[in-house]
Amino acid sequence: MEIAQNHLFSTIKEVILQARQRVYRMVNSSLLETYWQIGRLIVEDEQRGKARADYGKNTLITLAQQLTNEFGKGFDESNLRNMRSFYRVFPICDTLRHELSWSHYRLLIRLDSEEKRQYYLNESVLNNWNSRMLQRQINSLAFERILVPENHQNLRISVQNIIKDPYIFEFLGLPSDNKNTEFEIETAILDHIQHFLLELGKGFAFVARQQHIVTETSDFFIDLVFYN
Repeated sequence: MEIAQNHLFSTIKEVILQARQRVYRMVNSSLLETYWQIGRLIVEDEQRGKARADYGKNTLITLAQQLTNEFGKGFDESNLRNMRSFYRVFPICDTLRHELSWSHYRLLIRLDSEEKRQYYLNESVLNNWNSRMLQRQINSLAFERILVPENHQNLRISVQNIIKDPYIFEFLGLPSDNKNTEFEIETAILDHIQHFLLELGKGFAFVARQQHIVTETSDFFIDLVFYN
């Protein structure tokens, strides 16, 4: 009986982890696309200005203040500049690798050549580097030396790494002080996805939120329906 129960627990645990992975990927993809769109709008707005440099600087300061007042942290002038660079460096939204987080892309846009950028991007995806490992490889000049990455098994991308990313907290409107409960995080994620799907309009429907109690842990699942 105990063996059967352990097998049941392991199976359910895997189902829960896979469901969380899907939800977190959706949030991360939405964040990247949102930041890319903001960067595009900033660049297009600047290009319409006559004194482009001064115009852009003043606009970003004002815009950062307005967005911060409305949405809180995550939209300061520095991050808006990152979004602008994000769009300039990756001008085609469909080519973005959603396996990577905003923290990855903030490091990639600072690199000084396209060849170097593509190397670190591809290696991050291929080797499941989290942003800490990517920073470590950049600092160690891995591209220049073309070294085989060191053993970094404990630094791979995981749900825990993604969900603790401060940009995810800011994107969901949560304080990034690590005091949020798992319930609060998952609820915020589902709220965001529900709003996102409803904004898409025709072709998408938010059907239901279901709560399942498994091993004394509350886990939320979302039923999505696409219709013609």
